Amino acid sequence: MIEDIIDILNSEPVEEQAFKLTGIRGTGKTVTLTAIERELKEDDKWIIVDLKSNSDISKELVANLYGEVPFLTSFIDANLNLSAFGIGVNIEKKSPVISMDVILKNILNEVQKKNKKVLVVIDEARKTDELVDFIQEFQILIRNELPIYLITAGLYEDIESLENAEGLTFFLRATKYEMKPLNLIVIEDDYEKTLGVSEDIAKELASQTKGYAFAYQAFGKYMWESGEKEISKSVYALVDEALAVKVYDKIWSELRDKEKWYLNFIVKKESMAATELLQLTKTNHSEWSEPRKRLIEKGILDGSERGVVKVRLPRFKEYVEARQK
Repeated sequence: MIEDIIDILNSEPVEEQAFKLTGIRGTGKTVTLTAIERELKEDDKWIIVDLKSNSDISKELVANLYGEVPFLTSFIDANLNLSAFGIGVNIEKKSPVISMDVILKNILNEVQKKNKKVLVVIDEARKTDELVDFIQEFQILIRNELPIYLITAGLYEDIESLENAEGLTFFLRATKYEMKPLNLIVIEDDYEKTLGVSEDIAKELASQTKGYAFAYQAFGKYMWESGEKEISKSVYALVDEALAVKVYDKIWSELRDKEKWYLNFIVKKESMAATELLQLTKTNHSEWSEPRKRLIEKGILDGSERGVVKVRLPRFKEYVEARQK
């Protein structure tokens, strides 16, 4: 995924200028963004700016470019009076520029002259008035063939709410990458080499993670610190605590009561037929339909196999059962 996005960003002519990363908490969205930024920073043609979705994004972008990029600092001081925004020096001979659209166009034209590109990165993106406004402005900028690019990363429901916002058809069409489970064979091989455990233990550890990035880190960390070659109760306890505190408590708090109620039944098995679930809960397909849809969208359930219910999250059974005690 990282290589794919970087190749597209560096392509000539430009193929895509906006990307979306989506997935549940703990699947590696931030790690992926960091890896993309780290690699692009090695190429001096890239100017990378990290912003928050609840900030005045256009203003923050201009302020960052002014403060961090010397040739733009000089350009703005010499050519643009941005005193209305509290940026740069006040050029008395020039009227203050009060349109952020005009400011960004001028700055990006200068970036283009220097054969450079600006990448805006927004982690934990969610629908805010500021982000909606910026995406609409971004669409105008790329129609003018200006060298600005955007990567957003967020939870399924947050990215979806942005996609469905009025006037953001462009964002809906932007390339979207879903954070998929990691390859279990690769995890197994890494555990075996790094931790010095047997192939069987490495395979069991990999299986326990279900390819979930945070669990992969947690099992590796606590196995390494324990120095043990078997998976002990204390390792499981530490992993379960880390998953609960760092990820699952937040996921659970965002679920509706009906979704939590169904999960109490679903976690009893690794895989459960939908018909069995309906028998256990004494409900029907129409009642189950909406909770099922939401649990799949939130990345908790795997809905790839028709008529079968599976939990995607590792050690989630233990988490749910602990809450029932």
